[in-house]
Amino acid sequence: MKELTQLVRKNVLKMKPYSSARNEYQGDASVFLDANENPFDSGYNRYPDPYQWKVKERISVLKGVPKEMILLGNGSDEPIDLLIRVFCDPGKDAITSISPSYGMYEVSAEVNNVEFRKVPLTSDFELNADELLRVAGTDSKLIFLCSPNNPTGNNLSEKEIRKVLTQFEGLVIIDEAYIDFSAALSYTLKLEQYPNLVVLQTFSKAWAAAAVRLGMAFASPEIISLLNKIKYPYNINQLTQEYALRLLAGEDRMKEQLVQILKGRTELDRKLRDIACVKKIYPSDANFILVRVTDANGIYHRLVEKGIIVRNRTNVALCEGCLRITVGTEEENRILLDELEKIEI
Repeated sequence: MKELTQLVRKNVLKMKPYSSARNEYQGDASVFLDANENPFDSGYNRYPDPYQWKVKERISVLKGVPKEMILLGNGSDEPIDLLIRVFCDPGKDAITSISPSYGMYEVSAEVNNVEFRKVPLTSDFELNADELLRVAGTDSKLIFLCSPNNPTGNNLSEKEIRKVLTQFEGLVIIDEAYIDFSAALSYTLKLEQYPNLVVLQTFSKAWAAAAVRLGMAFASPEIISLLNKIKYPYNINQLTQEYALRLLAGEDRMKEQLVQILKGRTELDRKLRDIACVKKIYPSDANFILVRVTDANGIYHRLVEKGIIVRNRTNVALCEGCLRITVGTEEENRILLDELEKIEI
């Protein structure tokens, strides 16, 4: 990769970050008169830790990544936006990603006035690293890869990802929102090997905390320091930090739910194969299954009428005629299957 100073926007490199009261003083004290807070104790009258060190320490143990290599964000969407704002000059630089994939990469690029380039996956939803690198060219600063990918559900080829990591001169961001449902190893294990690697994960899926909005970014201390430089001072509130610590203390509960979801994915896949309106089921390494059906629009609206909501992906590249079905509880999966069995073709 290029030197980090060559990739970072010059104004970001030169800027002096905002220094909050809770950043300037760390330690124990009995009288806090520095931050213009309400002095009457409500449990939440003081500003939270701007760097969420207690949460990061617990995540560090769980993930095997030093806490200095962790950034917490308001969902994964915040670090996606921060990466673009740190490294991409509006109207000048570009971002490259795959298609189909998570839509927020493109939205964040457009918000920041950064060109977004899409490279179609192959017909079996695989990554072509050579084509991706060709399209990225020399003016792309970031490449976003979602693996397991959304909405296709599959892990991208490790060989192809490795080629991108070794040949691309900018940063490679691997979004692992669904990694807990996959047998593949996390790329957090390769952070020391690839200085241009950033890994995103989330509490929204396996940790059953989508409403909490807490995402994680893992990267070199130098990259994390740059993201911290421009993030909002108190981007993760105290309530979220406390809830995250409770979640992390209940890792066994998460693993029990994970076993149930994986079992449900296997059963749902097997039973969908016997349903007449189902034409093809794509392999999944996530907590959802992409299914090609006889009439995606018609079946989607019929399910909506019955109070069953799946995601209609028929207008997404390479997903024509497809519905994306999240693995639900055993009862939710049964209700879906019963309704699909009634559809005549």
